[in-house]
Amino acid sequence: MKPANSNRRPPLIQCVDVAVGYGKPVLQHVNLEIRHGEIVALLGGSGCGKSTLLRSLSGLTPPIAGDVRLFGESFYDLDPEQQNALRHRLGVAFQQEALFSSMTIEDNVALPLRELTRLPSALIREMVRMRLELVGIGNLARRMPANISGGQRKRAALARASILDPEVIFCDEPTAGLDPVVAAEVDDTLVRFREALGSTIVVVSHELESIRATADRAIMFAKGSVVATGTIDELVHSGDETVHQFFHARTG
Repeated sequence: MKPANSNRRPPLIQCVDVAVGYGKPVLQHVNLEIRHGEIVALLGGSGCGKSTLLRSLSGLTPPIAGDVRLFGESFYDLDPEQQNALRHRLGVAFQQEALFSSMTIEDNVALPLRELTRLPSALIREMVRMRLELVGIGNLARRMPANISGGQRKRAALARASILDPEVIFCDEPTAGLDPVVAAEVDDTLVRFREALGSTIVVVSHELESIRATADRAIMFAKGSVVATGTIDELVHSGDETVHQFFHARTG
């Protein structure tokens, strides 16, 4: 459950009449708020624009229209130096992990610390060791990405995304392609991040069991806009026809 005082704080993330897409909008008139300590799932069918929206929320791709506010700042109105300062408060785990194949897991996770801080090497090694232990792959530090499983690579990517202790972690399909047991391990990792680091987590997913296991609430997209928001159980029992069809097709 999210912290009891989370609703008393200003939203960490806001969208005000946002449109996203490449060339033409796939999502329009998006208005949402994400608060401190929440785990929020962005939910919808393939091609609905949820991953594109995630890129805008995480400071990677400007929206076509509207205002994306991070930590109370209109992010895309800031100068590059100000944007980079805010990006250091964010972590992103991409769907395809984006681990460097020529580097060990330990070195992949250490990369943000080496690139963005002046911490001594011994401290970096200890921080990486502790983070790999937190995600449950402490014994794989010296392995190469090609020599570990898909689920282990997902957890390594989460370790790297979180190594700077970001206030917000964005995850694009963290359990896609994983069997239920391994997916549950990744879900547990996300929950541990919130408990251990106090992170706010935004997840793009279509895996209903994962969303139910981790998310405080879900925001569902269809037909180019937000169609529903609530807990996964509230959405499953929604009277909205579009929402009902989405879940009925997956749950039978």
